[in-house]
Amino acid sequence: MRTDVVRPGLRHVIGQVVLSSRPISWINTAFPFAAAYLLTTGSVDALLVVGTLFFLIPYNLLMYGVNDVFDYESDLRNPRKGGSEGALLEPRLHRAVVWTGIVTAAPLVIAMLWLGGTGHPWSWAVLAVSLFAVFAYSVPGLRFKEVPVLDSITSSTHFVSPAVYGLAVAGAVPTPRLGAVVAAFFCWGMASHAFGAVQDVVPDREAGIASIATAFGARATVRIALGLWISAGVLMLATSWPGPLAALLVLPYVVTAWPYRSVSDAESGTANRGWRRFIALNYAVGFLVTMLLIWWSFARP
Repeated sequence: MRTDVVRPGLRHVIGQVVLSSRPISWINTAFPFAAAYLLTTGSVDALLVVGTLFFLIPYNLLMYGVNDVFDYESDLRNPRKGGSEGALLEPRLHRAVVWTGIVTAAPLVIAMLWLGGTGHPWSWAVLAVSLFAVFAYSVPGLRFKEVPVLDSITSSTHFVSPAVYGLAVAGAVPTPRLGAVVAAFFCWGMASHAFGAVQDVVPDREAGIASIATAFGARATVRIALGLWISAGVLMLATSWPGPLAALLVLPYVVTAWPYRSVSDAESGTANRGWRRFIALNYAVGFLVTMLLIWWSFARP
């Protein structure tokens, strides 16, 4: 009897912990690291495997799980929460989620530092910034997510820093073209966060939470996001061939967000339809980016 009771309870806890890490978004942090590292080194080694595993699951558990814990009160008012767009964690599970993230991340971080050696000291700083951004976004006393504009900058750091870490630990040589790629990725990240914040204008204001969308309003924030996506496309034009083709990949995002360019604050929740399309769009665009990277790897001298 006792086993029958415990097992369903344990499965529920594990399910909620996994849900809080947003499995649908795991690839968004693991892929940038793996692509940057593999294309720079040209080899599959232990650091590639360990780093990809870290940015795939523990990193997301820390980023999203910690956010779900400290946003619990506001999430109660948000109809989006309780599924793939964010777990509505029971308070009794908060400690389990935080500690699971720390316990699973710590050994992988140590392994990454050891495997990376001392030859690329900048990689340690990049990893430190990446982990700081993960916690600074949500934890009390910092709460960068409640500082308009800084919230989008920090969110973009969550996704760009794994790629920058991959470049740094692999010993990539900084060039203007590489800088343009990173800058384009950063603009994409800021645009994505800003557009995602639009759908939460009403619940965030009711909960007293500030964001780029509550500060500028839904309409202006959508237009800011559109401008950032377009900027990302322009920056990709400055990269080496076939990089400029990636400029076309911002168009689906612009098309997705365009219908909401004049959305009112009261109707901002309707942007959730665009956000759901955005999540699906990431997979299609990610596939095309992969094809371009493969092309580039064979085309380079």
